[in-house]
Amino acid sequence: MAGGASGPEPERLSELLEGGWRLLEEVESSAEPSTGAPAVQSKVRQGLALLERAAAAVAQLDLFSRQEELEEVASADLRFLLVPALLGALVLKQTGGGGGGPEQRLQHLRRARAAFLDFLRLCHDYGAGGRFALPPDLDDDDDAAPRARPQQQPPPPSRPANAAAEQAALVAMATARHAKIERYKQKKEMENRLASLKAFIDSGHAEEEQTREYYLLQITKWVTVSLEEIESIDQEIAILCRRDALKQGTATQPLRAPRPPVKPFILTRDAAQAKVFGAGYPSLATMSVDDWYEQHRKQGVLPDQGISQTATAGTEEKQKDLEEEQAKDEEGSVRKAREWDDWKDMHPRGYGNRKNMG
Repeated sequence: MAGGASGPEPERLSELLEGGWRLLEEVESSAEPSTGAPAVQSKVRQGLALLERAAAAVAQLDLFSRQEELEEVASADLRFLLVPALLGALVLKQTGGGGGGPEQRLQHLRRARAAFLDFLRLCHDYGAGGRFALPPDLDDDDDAAPRARPQQQPPPPSRPANAAAEQAALVAMATARHAKIERYKQKKEMENRLASLKAFIDSGHAEEEQTREYYLLQITKWVTVSLEEIESIDQEIAILCRRDALKQGTATQPLRAPRPPVKPFILTRDAAQAKVFGAGYPSLATMSVDDWYEQHRKQGVLPDQGISQTATAGTEEKQKDLEEEQAKDEEGSVRKAREWDDWKDMHPRGYGNRKNMG
């Protein structure tokens, strides 16, 4: 080790680390949201204060050096490698102060990213946590946007040209799915192993091999967490910077003058076709409904102007004429009947038939 770890400082350092770590676990296991609960934010601030003091003590004691190998680090000191990662995790839970808003969130994201990156660099130098590629630093030329990470972007979706390409795509998908399942199994196995070793660590009767295995597993776990958090942080920083750029562009962009309304126009071909062949249906309307109503109102033939009464009066007159005609017919029939009776009285039966007398 680069510096001595004897005396009261390591014990004090262990208390700072354990206190901050315990508060982080309480915040993560809390049912209340970390962004709005005052009690949760109080724990976040307390944990940050403890871990910041622990980070300062680690730097002051010079516990780690690039010239050392992982085997040279004492098992009890491996846990102090986790201080930057735990600090970054608590910073991400922090809200309030600094004026609030996207600018404050951007500060927290940068600070958390720097803490995670310090932890990854330290693990990379010691070869702890497995093999991994270090994420790039933030772009100093651009205060807001992170430098693009060299990632292999998937090609745009396209239809396979032949059966071989389609088979290759299916194999790649199956391989990615298998790798994801394997990572999940390894994570579950690591968590189960950590849970079993934690009982020995908490009891204080753990052997050195168990202590070393426990903290090496914690380092591996937090390497994975740090890489995932940095990827999420870069995406969020890019979104915040893009939104800020859009707001600035909207504020500086001059207002456009309103364009004049577009005048309606008729295509010459359609107009000529309509004149020759018509509008496509039998006839065009010559008046509106209002015009029709006004015309019939002037003529007095609307229902509310007596059409029904006039029709009724005409029907009554026709009925009266019919009755008069029937009465006249009846009078004529009676007169004819009377004349016939008179004629029969004056002309008895057989009158005038002298030809067949005998």
